[in-house]
Amino acid sequence: MTRQQLIFDADDTLWENNIYFEEAFERFCDYLAHSSMSPVQVRAVLDEIEMVNAKIHGYGSRNFARNLTACFEHLAERDIAQSDLDVVKEFAHAILEKPMELIDGVEDTVAELFQRHDLTIFTKGDPEEQRMKIDRSGLDKYFQHAAIVKEKNAAAYLALALDRGFVPEATWMIGNSPKSDINPALEVGLSAVYVPHARTWSLEKEEVPESHPRLLCVDSIRQLTQYF
Repeated sequence: MTRQQLIFDADDTLWENNIYFEEAFERFCDYLAHSSMSPVQVRAVLDEIEMVNAKIHGYGSRNFARNLTACFEHLAERDIAQSDLDVVKEFAHAILEKPMELIDGVEDTVAELFQRHDLTIFTKGDPEEQRMKIDRSGLDKYFQHAAIVKEKNAAAYLALALDRGFVPEATWMIGNSPKSDINPALEVGLSAVYVPHARTWSLEKEEVPESHPRLLCVDSIRQLTQYF
């Protein structure tokens, strides 16, 4: 088998992530206790705030705290005290204390692929927070390189490929996010493996090509060993 460059997304591809943000949001809705807006409607407001702030502040639990605070200030139907804002921020900060939960099959799969290919982690978000996750995961021993960027777009993939000397014909991006993992990788000439996650963040969802010569879709990360 020809040695390949396999680039892995981190959050919700290697380990659980968005489920903790969803739990924090549920606690936020309970605390907000809006008299007329459903959680879906509150989520739509928060999505708008996050889309704007992500361009400025990026991602991660600290920025999520900022976004929840802005949403609370916008929607609260009562006078807001500093204690309210502290409670809202803690919903997000508590995410950092959640256990590191690898997705089923990840470690066995990565350990096997490590024997045959070169592996890279490519993730976006707060550098300190993402590095902490990588360290806590125990997976770093299988990866030759880890890159943390503010946004995973076409330019970021080109920069990664140039920096690491990746040959596009032998390079695959593996992830759960159409927006950040699949579509931009295909755009710059890399191949991609789409591994859907049932709880992918709504802002990471896009359509993926129904048919593409450089796109492979699998149901589980375990299936990677059948192809690589």
